[in-house]
Amino acid sequence: MKIIDLKARTIAIPLNCQLRHNTGVHPGYFLRTVIEIITDEGIVGLGEVGGGDQRGAMMKLKPRILGLDPFHLEVLKLKVLRSIYYLSNSRLYAAIEMACLDIQGKALGRPMSDLIGGRVRDAVPMIAYLFWRYDRPQGGDDKCAEDMADLCEELHETLGVNAMKLKAGVMPPDEEARVVELCRERLGPSFGLRIDPNGTWSVATATRIGRRLEPMNMEYFEDPAWGLEGNAAVRKAIRIPIATNMYPNKFDDLGPAIRLGAVDIVLTDLHYWEGPRGVKDLTAVCRTFNLDVAMHSGAEFGIELAAMLHTAATIPEMHFAGDAHYHFLKDDIIEGGLMKYVDGKIAVPTGPGLGVKLDEEKMRRYEKYFEEKGDYYARFHQDPRRPEWFPIVGGT
Repeated sequence: MKIIDLKARTIAIPLNCQLRHNTGVHPGYFLRTVIEIITDEGIVGLGEVGGGDQRGAMMKLKPRILGLDPFHLEVLKLKVLRSIYYLSNSRLYAAIEMACLDIQGKALGRPMSDLIGGRVRDAVPMIAYLFWRYDRPQGGDDKCAEDMADLCEELHETLGVNAMKLKAGVMPPDEEARVVELCRERLGPSFGLRIDPNGTWSVATATRIGRRLEPMNMEYFEDPAWGLEGNAAVRKAIRIPIATNMYPNKFDDLGPAIRLGAVDIVLTDLHYWEGPRGVKDLTAVCRTFNLDVAMHSGAEFGIELAAMLHTAATIPEMHFAGDAHYHFLKDDIIEGGLMKYVDGKIAVPTGPGLGVKLDEEKMRRYEKYFEEKGDYYARFHQDPRRPEWFPIVGGT
């Protein structure tokens, strides 16, 4: 079997609100580039990558994979990731590996999870991912901790989720701490609590807020301050586990993070950690050093979500509920539409490969929507309600 073609299409799907974070605002839609890898046997594998319009980057890599066997992933990784310094991008490679594993599963008639160890669970629990919102479905903007606690209760009731994470670094730190306290008060002692300022707080602020939240019995405090040194300093000062999807988020930094004592929980991500097999490699290292693992969300659509579910299903120690922006999407580009939450979980697809198929009518619709809306990464670090604002790391 040989790869004979690669196609890439960028799409945008609308959200039910605008999502605020510490470096700007998602302006009411998410972007992804969907790839199709085509083989000489007529099998087509699907992959997906974020980071804006990646069509040009994928076309630069296309000549390097034509003629290769989609089962020979080590050769593919060497040619795509390891040997092109100026194009070395684990996100692009991960989309290609995802598509090749989809091809392998379809060729063998087995789900992707069977190719990377076999599933130990049939559904993966998810969280209520809380963002401060502009233009909420019910109107208006989120302005206070009570608004976030209301959203958490709503998602607990409608999706069945039993853990939350607040995307912090947006409002004053004490107001964001109050969100966590209100959720504990309203949802009880067993509801999972997390907060993530994405490294924007100073060590002093992160330490102060961490000490305030110690009585909340939190699952973890994610990226409380900037860099390995910042996370290590906060970890020494508080009694809440420190998690990260930023430091480390690549193998080059994993050893230094362990030596510095910067982290307790590493959030796996198919794109940062070089695809599903890279996540398995990461998990083995974490197992060796008694670090926990959880699952990071990168604003994915159904193709990558399927790959995430397959991967998480094969990791026995992944006992934390996974991150997901998915409940903010209005639609998806896979047949059947949005995957369903059942009792706070999303089932691992059971078909061959990723177990999902493209809905071509929706692909055309959301390709057109992308052309209308454009690539927001050029204006990502902006807030339309505060035109003079810009992010300052450590500014709080």
